[in-house]
Amino acid sequence: MALSRTSPDVLAVLFVASGYLIWRIYKFLAFTLGSPLRIWLGPQTPSWLYGNLREMLEVEDSALPDKLFERYGKVYVDREFFMTPRLWTLDTVALNYIMTHESDYARPELNLKELSNTLGKGLLFVRGEQHRQQKRILNPAFGPTQVRDLTEIFVRKSNELRTYWMHATKAGPTVINVNADLSKMTLDVIGQAGFGYDFNALNLEGKPSELSIAFRQLFVSSSAGQASVLGYLASCFPILSLIPNKRRKSMASAAAVIKRVGMQLVAERKAAILREASEKHKDGVERKDLKSRDLLTLLIKANMAKDVPESQRLSDEDVLGQIPTFLLAGHESTATASTWALYALSQRPNIQQKLRQELLSVDTDTPTMDELNALPYLDAVVRETLRLHSPVTFIVREAKRDDVIPLGEPITDRYGRVHKEIRVEKGNKIALPVIAMHRLKEIWGEDAMEFKPQRWQRPPEEISVIPGVWGHLLTFLGGPRACIGYRFSLVELKAILFSIIRGFEFEMAMPLEEYQIKTAQLQRPSIRSAPEKGWQLPLLVKPYKGPV
Repeated sequence: MALSRTSPDVLAVLFVASGYLIWRIYKFLAFTLGSPLRIWLGPQTPSWLYGNLREMLEVEDSALPDKLFERYGKVYVDREFFMTPRLWTLDTVALNYIMTHESDYARPELNLKELSNTLGKGLLFVRGEQHRQQKRILNPAFGPTQVRDLTEIFVRKSNELRTYWMHATKAGPTVINVNADLSKMTLDVIGQAGFGYDFNALNLEGKPSELSIAFRQLFVSSSAGQASVLGYLASCFPILSLIPNKRRKSMASAAAVIKRVGMQLVAERKAAILREASEKHKDGVERKDLKSRDLLTLLIKANMAKDVPESQRLSDEDVLGQIPTFLLAGHESTATASTWALYALSQRPNIQQKLRQELLSVDTDTPTMDELNALPYLDAVVRETLRLHSPVTFIVREAKRDDVIPLGEPITDRYGRVHKEIRVEKGNKIALPVIAMHRLKEIWGEDAMEFKPQRWQRPPEEISVIPGVWGHLLTFLGGPRACIGYRFSLVELKAILFSIIRGFEFEMAMPLEEYQIKTAQLQRPSIRSAPEKGWQLPLLVKPYKGPV
């Protein structure tokens, strides 16, 4: 009797659920098969489930886009999960249009909601007016004046890394996984410079801090969720995100620690700022007082300033959300860039020695930002590293409305028709090919694949069309969503190289063919014969004794 009374309700639920599922499948098929991107040339798709994703990951050194651009021209379309089309373009007019219309071309929804719900609504995970509001408050923290003040931290931590390696090599030349130690060192930097916190990651004795362990756990977990079938399905069917799994549990656990410690840090900074204002007999904080030793304190001061309208201030939740943002954006990318710099220099002892000679001409171990920026060959090595070995190899944006993207050059589609624009519809994804643009022979010349710092003494005029925020490169992107911390990253990278190249000579620890460059959005090296050890760059490190 109970079953007969409830069965109509059960049938109704099943009917609604089935109807919703059929509707979503219909919408997906219409979107995939009827996409305006279907007219463009592109590679064959080996898998209906994975599209071209596995094929792309199997080709080392992010080389597949290079080959496909060479075959199809400056526009092509490949496929993601379930044959979903994705547009790639090297047209600089199109790239500039996409990057400057940040509300129309935002980060994809895939994993974005999950990350923002877990990590908070920091600058990386918000868009539109909320992004503009946060950027207004954060901008002063990343200006030249503040980065100049933070340079002492960059140099001090770089010298601590040098001391750490001196201890490791006291018995003679030693093979060191430089990637691991650089990652620890840059984590310590962002802890001190970001919010006055000591991660204690790079130390000879003792154990890492609670926050350091939580961040490592968070970084591994969030990276593991990229480009998964389950993640893609969860973006189509949000109810699937409620299914518990090990990765989500790990992320939630780490995020809880970060939030607890972050709330404590924010409360301490607020109390210190108010105490300082009270001691100076001031009625509140003003923007002219915005000088501080760490970015979080500067942000809180800016947000508390009485001359900032209430409507422009960030909530405590938004302020707290910047801590994971500082960690994610300001840590691993610089560690990866410095790793690639050592990878390139270890293969080219003449370039390494030329750089060392310039660095040793400076008569101090603790240079200022201006002294670092006054070294032309160091600047050229940094530029060439970020060109040929840009840590982020491509960026994906998602169209938030139907639109038409202008082209700088006419393009011919698969039917032989010539176009001066590309039509996209809401939901289409567009890949911005950072590393492919940096290796384009049309712009950089026939030696585009070679590491040549001297090219920056007289760079080719053609690079002026690349719409990047710095150095005519896409390393830090461009437009309103360009990397706000690019000055921070550049000076930190220079400080690292200044300290360790003066102190050590670096050589490859094994044959070059043993080093593997796996394709990924954040590109890092590994060892072909030891894939189970993950990302690593073992180099032979020996203290520099001076000219013989």
